[in-house]
Amino acid sequence: MVSIDLNSDLGENTPARIVGDDAAMLQIVTSANVSCGFHAGDPEGIKNTLTAAVHNSVSIGAHPGYRDYENFGRLPVDVDSSTLQAHVEYQLGAIAALSKAVGGEVVYVKPHGALYNTVAIDERQARDVVNAVKAIDPGLVLLGLAGGVVLDIAERAGLETAAEAFADRAYTSEGTLVSRSQPGAVLHDVGAVAERMVRLANEGVVRSIHGIDVPVRADSICVHGDSAGAISMARETRAALRTAGIELRPFAGSRA
Repeated sequence: MVSIDLNSDLGENTPARIVGDDAAMLQIVTSANVSCGFHAGDPEGIKNTLTAAVHNSVSIGAHPGYRDYENFGRLPVDVDSSTLQAHVEYQLGAIAALSKAVGGEVVYVKPHGALYNTVAIDERQARDVVNAVKAIDPGLVLLGLAGGVVLDIAERAGLETAAEAFADRAYTSEGTLVSRSQPGAVLHDVGAVAERMVRLANEGVVRSIHGIDVPVRADSICVHGDSAGAISMARETRAALRTAGIELRPFAGSRA
């Protein structure tokens, strides 16, 4: 049976900045990328999300980003290697401790936002992130953009990796994500998105913004928790995958 993981970026709410419905999303997804506090969220909210993830038997991933709370971690940061590695190590340590406190376990790492996009193409910052993961817990799986250089660097360093596709983002004919600055970069038709993800899981292809089927390898599908209509999109995608006979299963399970 074909299987795939469904994930979302969570733990990003604070009383002053609510960006998503974690409680609802955690009843849909199989993996949760939980903010480590540098780009969004606060300790209490992050802990509440982790508690809900444990309650719903959802796999927990660390979601470290640049130290850029004001911009939600979405702007590139030119940071030196020692600083970036220390920042990622700090975030991984914090989320691991909070997870343990609520009876959970971090089993993978997915960089957030601009850091995620940067390490897909920048070898130096990719190595910094990989070195941080190895230093804190070399048993963690690294989740990154399919085709991104960080996955190659991680594999050469001995880390297990997983490739990710995006349900609500348009792809170029080269198999990369269309920049958010371009029209049509973010998809909103829940039915069309669900159909695209069924094809991805079954055929390993995504229809590009130019109407061309491009190969995309993915172990996990992301639905952004802070997108408009995110819950409806996640529910529709989950239902379509299951109707098509595709099993929803975390790509990284418990190591107990």
